[in-house]
Amino acid sequence: MPRDLHPRLLRGFVATAETLHFGRAAERLHLAQQALSRDIRSLERTLGDALFHRSTRSVELTDAGRSLLPKARRLLALHDEILTAADTRPLLIDVNSEPAGPDQAEGRVLEAARRALPEQELLARFHGGLAAAARDLVDHRLDVSFGRFAGLPAVLRAQLAHVPVRLERMAVILPEDHPLAALAEVPLRALTGHPVDICAGNPATSEWTDLGRRLLDAHGLVAAPGRAPAVGLREFGRYLARHREPVLSTTGGPQIPGGVTRPLVEPVPLSLLGLVHRPDLRHPGLAALCAAVAELGAGEGWLHRPPGSWLPAEDAALLPG
Repeated sequence: MPRDLHPRLLRGFVATAETLHFGRAAERLHLAQQALSRDIRSLERTLGDALFHRSTRSVELTDAGRSLLPKARRLLALHDEILTAADTRPLLIDVNSEPAGPDQAEGRVLEAARRALPEQELLARFHGGLAAAARDLVDHRLDVSFGRFAGLPAVLRAQLAHVPVRLERMAVILPEDHPLAALAEVPLRALTGHPVDICAGNPATSEWTDLGRRLLDAHGLVAAPGRAPAVGLREFGRYLARHREPVLSTTGGPQIPGGVTRPLVEPVPLSLLGLVHRPDLRHPGLAALCAAVAELGAGEGWLHRPPGSWLPAEDAALLPG
């Protein structure tokens, strides 16, 4: 049977060998002395040798203990080197699109994390679409992404962790000369007769298309035909001018050339933006991102849901509490 040797046991041994005192070694390791003694006994059983001569007055290394000490130090140094390399590698984050404005949540979270951890490389990519990013996360081609977690297939959700970030107001992007562009806010009922583009032609954003379909179905509205996805802001502007259909977005979404963004009301529809990562990911950059989410969210009420707003039950179930 193969035997595993936990680094914790070796750390306890090295600390005890260097201090020759169980109490001082336990204090160095921030352990209870009883826990340290238990670890030393476990290590001795694993190796089949006594490592210390113990008496009421002294602790001394045995021959086996003296032989183990330099090996344990080398193994722990290699262990720490591996962890340090993992901690200092760049963290790759998909923030969906270039920052659209000063209030874009993904951009603000990333910048807050960079300020808190200036020595760490947090690399942003702008591919967009959590449905596509989720596969990259599972396959270890990406570390963190943002988007609507509830819209992912169950098989992907089961392999990923989710941190709620912000409830975002939904909006439509309209050509500047569209009849609804004259309104400061667009009631959902005003979209009757105006098929809404919910990015149905883009498989990379199927979680957003799912949200759009739920919103339109709940309010008796119609989706525009699915088309090939537009790429880049300039191309999106050309696409908007050509097809002239309201495009579902959020109030913090991209500013499109030739387009205007108008919030939706009556009721106010919401989208739950989340931070998504692999459950086993251990990286100081991830911790900094989660801390930034918590700080910004608490300070600005990012997860406060206005009374009478619309949010799918699947998304509401992901909110804290």
